[in-house]
Amino acid sequence: MVVIGNHYPEFSHEKDIDNLKAALIELDVPYPVMQDNDGQTWRAYNNHYWPSLYLIDKQGNIRYTHIGEGAYAETEVAIQTLLAENYP
Repeated sequence: MVVIGNHYPEFSHEKDIDNLKAALIELDVPYPVMQDNDGQTWRAYNNHYWPSLYLIDKQGNIRYTHIGEGAYAETEVAIQTLLAENYP
């Protein structure tokens, strides 16, 4: 399983990569986070809300989406289901 965060800045100071790096250290974020200053990835997923979670299977298909916080048990089941799948 790979976790990747996408940071689409809301404010101008959030566009500075050094500010993002400092925030990731301060918040102890344990996974990579990409800087999406132009919103290209944000728009590619037709995203309108924060936070949004997408689980993508081994074939590259979006299999689960959750908007907002919560639904942790449901998300865990979806993760375990995808991890258990076997592909040729």
